[in-house]
Amino acid sequence: MKFIFGVVACAVLCLVAAPVQAQGILFVQKETRGGKSTTNQVQIDKSNMRSESTGDQTAVTFDSAKQTLRMLNIGKKTYQEITKADLEKLKGQLDGAMAQMQAQMANLPPAQRQLMEQAMQGRGMPGAGAAAAPKPEYRAAGSDKVGQWACTKYEGYVNQQKTVEVCAADPKNFNLAPADFDIARQLAEFMKPIAPDSADRMLVNGSVQDQGYAGIAVRRTTFKNGAVDTVTEITELRREAFPASTFEVPAGFKKEAMPGPPGAPGAR
Repeated sequence: MKFIFGVVACAVLCLVAAPVQAQGILFVQKETRGGKSTTNQVQIDKSNMRSESTGDQTAVTFDSAKQTLRMLNIGKKTYQEITKADLEKLKGQLDGAMAQMQAQMANLPPAQRQLMEQAMQGRGMPGAGAAAAPKPEYRAAGSDKVGQWACTKYEGYVNQQKTVEVCAADPKNFNLAPADFDIARQLAEFMKPIAPDSADRMLVNGSVQDQGYAGIAVRRTTFKNGAVDTVTEITELRREAFPASTFEVPAGFKKEAMPGPPGAPGAR
């Protein structure tokens, strides 16, 4: 009996002494555009996400419980913070600025107006153009393999033109459950006011009904004018325990104000 009590007591002491860690998932994404590649490391658990670029010393964290996104400049030791309420306010400012720009463009000749709209869309300005970008219609296109993972290919078309291709895998292929990726869907919902298509660029598990293809896109290829624009693929994915500090602002970082949108009062 004394031996059993001693084992239990030791276990409790070890748990108390150990740093708090959450079971999560680490995955690495490689993106290639114009012959140049960048690598992003992403760490997620049930309520947090951290994405860090290996090339520019920046990181982004998302806390779903606090509905807060933080952008960290690791080199400068600074960070910016935005909440759900901030995004709603930003959307209002963007809509106002866009309405002013469209009113000004209404007086331009049609050809010049079209050029300006295309330039705005190319810069990713929300609300540019008369309508939101149409969703691709996905068609199954056989099977493939990305790294060690078998996946199903889907080709996405807009107005009969191929704009995207994904190779999607079932989470079971990674010994994971669909719920393990819920944080990505929460982040996409958070970003919806200013980036309604953000889910298309995240590691979200979904069905044919809600995203056009089934599973997780382990490789995504986008096309522009019929040619490959970007290729993003997962090169590594595994379970890992993260300390709580992974998703926190490091000590000594200085908070900076978020800049306003172009054309809005106080914008920089």
